[in-house]
Amino acid sequence: MLSAGEEFEGHVVDEALGHGGYATVYRARARNRDVALKVLDKEHRDLAHIARLRREFEFARRLSHPHIVTVYDRGTGWLSMELVTGGGITAVDRMANRLAALEQIADALDYTHNRAIVHCDVKPANILVRQNLSSAVLIDFGVAHAITDDIGHRASQIEASLPYAAPELITGHAPTGATDEYALACTVVELVTGSPPFTAPSGLGLIDAHLHALPPRWSHEIAWLPRVFDSIVAKALAKAPEDRYASCREFVSLINRALQ
Repeated sequence: MLSAGEEFEGHVVDEALGHGGYATVYRARARNRDVALKVLDKEHRDLAHIARLRREFEFARRLSHPHIVTVYDRGTGWLSMELVTGGGITAVDRMANRLAALEQIADALDYTHNRAIVHCDVKPANILVRQNLSSAVLIDFGVAHAITDDIGHRASQIEASLPYAAPELITGHAPTGATDEYALACTVVELVTGSPPFTAPSGLGLIDAHLHALPPRWSHEIAWLPRVFDSIVAKALAKAPEDRYASCREFVSLINRALQ
C-alpha cells in the first residue's frame, strides 16, 4: 500500500480510494491535476496481471466518449485515469437517476460495439457516477476484446464476473455486443430489484442458471413492477445472442418507458 504524501512514478498520493481483487486505486496528483491511480498489488505483479492492466489502458485509450473513463498514462503495473468522485451507481438513491445513468452506459456500450470492442465485464461495480450525479462512467476494460481478434478463438477460462456472464462467455465462444447487453440486463435487474437475475450458493450453480434457467418473473414478487418489465428483460437475457435486442440503447429505452 502507498501512503499519503508518497511519490510514485511522478504522482503524489493523497489517499486510497478502494481495493479490488488485484489492485488498489488511489487519489493522486500529477501534472497539476487530480487523477485516479491504479496500482497492482505486489503479489499480483505477474505477467498476466500486467497484461490485463495494459489491456485496460489500451482499449480505453481507443475510445472517446463522455460516459467512458478517460485514461491518461501508464507504466509497468500501474495506470492513471480520470478521477470520478460520485461513487458507484449502487449509491445512487433515486430510481430515476439510476435509469438515466443506465441510458448513458447503454449509449457508451453501443459506441464501443460500433468500434468492434466488447467490454466483457459490465456490472454495477464498473459503473461510477461523477460528482452531483451529473453522468455515469463505464470503467475497467481489463478483460475487453476486439471482435476482429476473436475469430476462431475459444476462451480457456471465464474472466467475466459470474453473476453477469452471458452463456456464450461461459461456453468459451467469442463475445459480441450482445454479450455486453446480457450483462447490462443483469445489471438492470440488480439495480431495480436488489439482486442479479440468477443467484446460487456456488459458481457451478450460477453457470447452470445462466445456461439453462428461465429468468424469474419479478413482477410477481414486487408489486410496483409492471409485467412488461419481465418480458423486456427476458429478451435481453435470451440464451442465444441473436435473440436479444439489436442494441443496448433499445433495451434500456424499453426499460425506461416501462418504469416511468
